[in-house]
Amino acid sequence: MIFQSTFSKGVGLLIAFILLGVSMGLSIVLGYTDTSIADAVTAFTSDNTQNNTYIVIKDHRLPRALIASSVGASLGIAGLFMQALTRNPLASPGIFGVNAGASFFVVIVVSSFQTISISSLSWVSFLGAGFAAGLVYFVGVLGREGLTPVRLTLAGAAIAGLFSSMTQGVLVLNEKALDEVLFWLAGSVQGRSMENLFDIFPYLLVAWILSLFLSRHINVLTMGEDVATGLGQRTGWIKALAGLIIVLLAGGSVAIAGPIGFVGIVVPHFARNLVGYDQRWLVPYTAALGAILLLVADISARFVIMPEEVPVGIMTAVIGTPLFIHIARKGLKTA
Repeated sequence: MIFQSTFSKGVGLLIAFILLGVSMGLSIVLGYTDTSIADAVTAFTSDNTQNNTYIVIKDHRLPRALIASSVGASLGIAGLFMQALTRNPLASPGIFGVNAGASFFVVIVVSSFQTISISSLSWVSFLGAGFAAGLVYFVGVLGREGLTPVRLTLAGAAIAGLFSSMTQGVLVLNEKALDEVLFWLAGSVQGRSMENLFDIFPYLLVAWILSLFLSRHINVLTMGEDVATGLGQRTGWIKALAGLIIVLLAGGSVAIAGPIGFVGIVVPHFARNLVGYDQRWLVPYTAALGAILLLVADISARFVIMPEEVPVGIMTAVIGTPLFIHIARKGLKTA
């Protein structure tokens, strides 16, 4: 743990948010169209809506930066709560099939209807995320041993594989749906508008506020079910509220950006290395670090095969896979 005192943790969090601001600035300035900081300042201080620089910065890069920040923060917090509830270092919306379930429901709806708004799509995504999470839990508790981290991980991998296969089957049978969601399925914030963010942002904001409120209760719950019950905590309600937060964050993220992996598993571990296991600090740290990670991945995705772009989900996989392997090996050694 790098930051041990309350003061140092506060300073570290301030630095994290400063880095987040810098990352958002770079996301607004950098890209295929050559722009500068001066161009960005001019775009935000003028009303020349016909200027190409204004259009690129205000209509494309600004929404993209805000969406990447929101999705990265949401996936980070969702992964943090999943790891705390399951006591599983490998838990994340991607590994446990939550993203895959949300994606499958979205693909089904997109392939069945001609047009559908992001706001409607968000409810479909929430439903798919909740259904997948419930299915993973149900499969994980089957058997004599009950729910264990290993069983939960295997159940999540199985459900994720099931929904991914079903999604591919739907797309093979429906070329129209394939054309519409192929880039989205790889995970991308490209081409999203501010209106798309406004449709989903209220749900994310509610989940962020609830996660801050719930963090101290999660601290008690991580000490063990018996201890939490002995201290008067209603563990069932706490778990239900945490599950709702996870569904809102993961489902909302999938609705607007597709299934982006590895952010939810990597960021909480990095945050714990900085501030320890206090959820009251981990929630804002994982939010800031998750947003930074997705912004950096999105910026990198613009320069790999210019003038084309790599979906940001591929970049997070490239960044996160080595860290995931390290976490998995470390977890197996301590099991």
